[in-house]
Amino acid sequence: MSGNFWKFGIAAALVLLPASMASAQEAPDAEETAALCHGGGSICVSAKIPVVKATTQAVQSWMSPDVGAAWTAGYKGQGVTITVVDDFSSSSRFSGNFGIGTQYQRHGEWTREEASMIAPSATIRSKDFSTGSAVSLASGRNVLNLSYGMYASAGYGVNQIGWAPEEKSIISYATWGSAVVSKAAGNDSVAVGGVTGGQQDYLDLALIGKPTAIFVGALSTNGTTSNKAQLAWYSNYAGSNTAVQSHFLVVGVEGTKTGLYGTSFAAPIISGYAAIIGSKFTSATPVQITNDLLNTARTDTLVNYNPAVYGKGEASLSRALAPVAIH
Repeated sequence: MSGNFWKFGIAAALVLLPASMASAQEAPDAEETAALCHGGGSICVSAKIPVVKATTQAVQSWMSPDVGAAWTAGYKGQGVTITVVDDFSSSSRFSGNFGIGTQYQRHGEWTREEASMIAPSATIRSKDFSTGSAVSLASGRNVLNLSYGMYASAGYGVNQIGWAPEEKSIISYATWGSAVVSKAAGNDSVAVGGVTGGQQDYLDLALIGKPTAIFVGALSTNGTTSNKAQLAWYSNYAGSNTAVQSHFLVVGVEGTKTGLYGTSFAAPIISGYAAIIGSKFTSATPVQITNDLLNTARTDTLVNYNPAVYGKGEASLSRALAPVAIH
């Protein structure tokens, strides 16, 4: 099986919903998502997108307070490259506000901006996911942000898939520990890798068990011990597979503040956290950074914590930065 995938910006349908509609728990419609062909078809176009740095380094209300504490300590992602693989060339745009004014942007422009706001000193690179070409790594420490999925009819084995160079390179980096790979869990309210509408996200399936792959689910808010958070109604969850549970994290996606909903906006937070951790532990490998994030996650900030729902728990940047060194 080769070339029969459709690539979706996972949260595209959700981010079009106003905050007042989110509570209605309407399932995302695949026809409403921004779809681009994969593998070099006639409508697949490449685009050179300039790197955009965040216009402000102010801590925004949708962020965890841990972000500001990390910045104060001098850790802002310097020395780390985040490559955002996403839609930078389609005509699909939608509005939102990360606290710096309402904007009207493509899915990739939103995820790129979010990662750059969390880790403002990281180098941010854009890779249009419609081209299918291999993702290249920068020198030094690398993080890849994947706020999309690769969907096809359910029932195939991962070894039956003929991956294009793009996903083949990503899977290889996660397998060999060459980069931290932050993958949006999906917005179908199913376990990672589960079937929805007769389809599966084969990129999820291919990344299960890979040392530096992290699946990222969405909480409705950032959690605290006094005001615990719960999984957003749309978010995929860890499920019963322990290989997923051990590499699954959740973070707050406060769409009521930004107008942006979906696990697409959870993954860039983890990408930013990984870059911040890399800016403190400058000799750490991607495997060590990944394990640091996973092993320091909190469960005491979550409603009815269950690893089948929340995996390792809510990512805690302050705990991940606490050690003198990571191994």
